[in-house]
Amino acid sequence: MRFALQLAEKSLGQTGINPVVGCVLVKDGRIVGIGTHLQRGSHHAEVHALQMAGKEAEGATAYVTLEPCSHYGRTPPCADRLVAEKVKRVVVACTDPNPKVAGSGIEKLRSHGIQVDVGVLEDEARALNEMYNKFIATKLPFVTLKSATTLDGKIASRTGDSKWISGELSRSRVHMLRHRHQGIMVGVETVIADDPLLTARLEVTSLQPVRLVVDSKLRIPLEAQVVKDRTTKTIVLSTNQASIEQILRLNALGVEVIKCGDGPRVDLRKALSILAQREIGSILLEGGGRLNGAMLEAGLVDKIMLFLAPKIVGGANSPGAFMFEGFERMADAIVLERMTMERFGDDCCLTGYPRLERGEEETCSPES
Repeated sequence: MRFALQLAEKSLGQTGINPVVGCVLVKDGRIVGIGTHLQRGSHHAEVHALQMAGKEAEGATAYVTLEPCSHYGRTPPCADRLVAEKVKRVVVACTDPNPKVAGSGIEKLRSHGIQVDVGVLEDEARALNEMYNKFIATKLPFVTLKSATTLDGKIASRTGDSKWISGELSRSRVHMLRHRHQGIMVGVETVIADDPLLTARLEVTSLQPVRLVVDSKLRIPLEAQVVKDRTTKTIVLSTNQASIEQILRLNALGVEVIKCGDGPRVDLRKALSILAQREIGSILLEGGGRLNGAMLEAGLVDKIMLFLAPKIVGGANSPGAFMFEGFERMADAIVLERMTMERFGDDCCLTGYPRLERGEEETCSPES
């Protein structure tokens, strides 16, 4: 099962709103087939493994990281294929939260006399598909907030200089994160200050996230890289108060503008809902302090990855990673759970999940 999880992990970022899945077929102590889901609409992991195993599939045990599907979607049901190939036993890491499956795949296998065991490395399997699980359950994208800061929490110096806070290894990791998310979000202030390209630049050709710019007043420069570059699509999230003339200029350059609320600020929750309808199921938030703060305060951040560089820049006017009104009491602070730490050269990356028990009253971006 651990091997199956490793196979699934290799496909992160390639399957769109579908889950990543790995499958390993074992017979008489030998691995006879392996497979992973490589692309939405293509064969699932079980089918790849069964095709590799051929006649050896009969009487084999299948280790699958996610419950085999039992419905017709873009591909036929994997549960039916496992039955047809006369697999003897199926070991499942975790059930599928998709209501179209949700236990029915396991039930179908058992109804045909196949032994099914569930729960092997379940926590690891659920963590691997955390983006898919959130999207299926809430119909909202999974949002990972990534920021690189100095030890004193600054994302730039008092003059606005930010290149580079983190080291090369950290920046390489960020490009992998971009590849693994369907969208990358920033505020217009970041575009104006840094003119970023917002693409995944790996040593090999990678899938590119859709660029998402929160810009309530359509201040995005027409000569910005995210406007001129056609490597991937750019969407500007604005309001009903946006200038029609500026929308037409952006449209002529291939940039789509989506109106999210009546203004004067972008309704962030509405923006995420619209993006989910466009089948953008995961977003890497690389905003400045104000957008980060607004998203966090609104309860729209699912995961935080904070790259800490061994530097201190100081300055009362140096921008921080989280800029919002803040809380009066430490007891009200947003707490991160399930904390982990990784080293990337001299930097360390702290990863955690906000424990948010706040309401949904404030869902708008700051003026941007």
